[in-house]
Amino acid sequence: MDDVTTVRPADDLCYLTATDAIERFKSGELSPVALMEAVIRRSEEVNPMVNAYTYTFYERALEQARAAEARYANSASVRPLEGIPCVIKDLHHVEGEITTWGSKMLEGVRSTYTAPTVQRLLDAGAIMHARTTTPEFGHAPHTRSRLWGVTRNPWNTAYSPGGSSGGSAAAVATGMTTIADGSDGGGSIRIPASACGVFGFKPSFGRNPTGVLGTNIEMLVHLGPITRCVADAALMQNVMSGPHVADITTIRPKQVLPDHLERISDWKVAFSPDLGYVRIGQEVATNTAAAVNAFAELGCTVAQVDIGWDDSVYDAWMTHWEGLFATLCGQFLPRWQYHMDPFVRALLHRGEKLSATRVKATEFVRTQMYDKLGPIQEEYDILLCPTIAIPSIAAEHKCDDPDFAIDGEPVDAYLQWALTYPFNLLSQCPVATVPTGFSNSGVPTGMQIVGRPFDDLGVLRAAASFEAVRPWRGTVPAI
Repeated sequence: MDDVTTVRPADDLCYLTATDAIERFKSGELSPVALMEAVIRRSEEVNPMVNAYTYTFYERALEQARAAEARYANSASVRPLEGIPCVIKDLHHVEGEITTWGSKMLEGVRSTYTAPTVQRLLDAGAIMHARTTTPEFGHAPHTRSRLWGVTRNPWNTAYSPGGSSGGSAAAVATGMTTIADGSDGGGSIRIPASACGVFGFKPSFGRNPTGVLGTNIEMLVHLGPITRCVADAALMQNVMSGPHVADITTIRPKQVLPDHLERISDWKVAFSPDLGYVRIGQEVATNTAAAVNAFAELGCTVAQVDIGWDDSVYDAWMTHWEGLFATLCGQFLPRWQYHMDPFVRALLHRGEKLSATRVKATEFVRTQMYDKLGPIQEEYDILLCPTIAIPSIAAEHKCDDPDFAIDGEPVDAYLQWALTYPFNLLSQCPVATVPTGFSNSGVPTGMQIVGRPFDDLGVLRAAASFEAVRPWRGTVPAI
């Protein structure tokens, strides 16, 4: 552990939270320029080792930081995220900027619009100083592409930061940014947040507008925050969420989260060690069990439950994902397939062969899933389970590796080792992931906090309460 972790100095600007930075900006103790300069220096030092960025905008970011400094100094109308460094995932459009989706096909192509959640962050005063890496079309739980190369886990560079928001999570973990955005279609916020030891939140579907896929009806994909603390995620959510004219699925009225998340007590907490069917590595099982005890310390009643799901859940997600993926990107096969990652090409071909009834049948599985989960959520306030079954995968992980195993038990290398994707099928359930400790490799482990449908506030309160008794921000990668 000593060779991969270090204690953060109290005055290290790179590891300030957004909430702390804003307080210092308002008091005059800190300038947005000083924070941005520190983040840029850190980025220049660390990014060559982790490869989390595609494009950077340092000079423009410093100009915007100076403008933010003037706003604070002149007591002008200060926006909610005024002067906060923020990185934006390369899957999310920013008008006038190159958005490649990690693909050679889109190399050099500039976006003609800005995704609604990104626009809201920028309008709130967040300063985009870099774009973060993602696998091709965001297809994978690792972050690697032919266009941008391999992004590495800052706690141990032999491992992946997870995906597909791996660049964002690695940037937050290393102090290269203060906040980051991510997207999550099968765990793409929660997997990298877990592997990088930071906080990730998949809001209830409809809480935040999408604007990424060209369809707003598809409920698998969520946009949300990746941060160093729960309060920063709530701050971002208050900016990103709310109805949007371009997205019919967004929920009215807008949910406004309180500035202070009250600590929970006397809650009934359900714990599933494996969701009924996922093989869990011993290190993750041990750390999760210890983390669950924190809720007993908070005064909650904790009980282990049997959800009763099985591998039909994985089959349903794979079927739905392949059908969606082929619908989104299959049109590019004739011209671009031999420039694609071979696994991406195979995914698209499999998706094109699926019948409409095969994809539609996944809705019955989703219904059966909630038939089992719903009664548990009626009885218990939240559900706890591991985020992923292992700390992370190798940096050069192959999604079709036939020899992939957990503690000697073969599992499908693509995503059968995650416990995230079921809650994309049940997309109305908000889910957070919190750090639970470290593995022998130095890579962090994580635990999901699953809420009742649309109870985003409850999940964030539970996460903040856990953070209070199991704080994780004192230790950072030694990279």
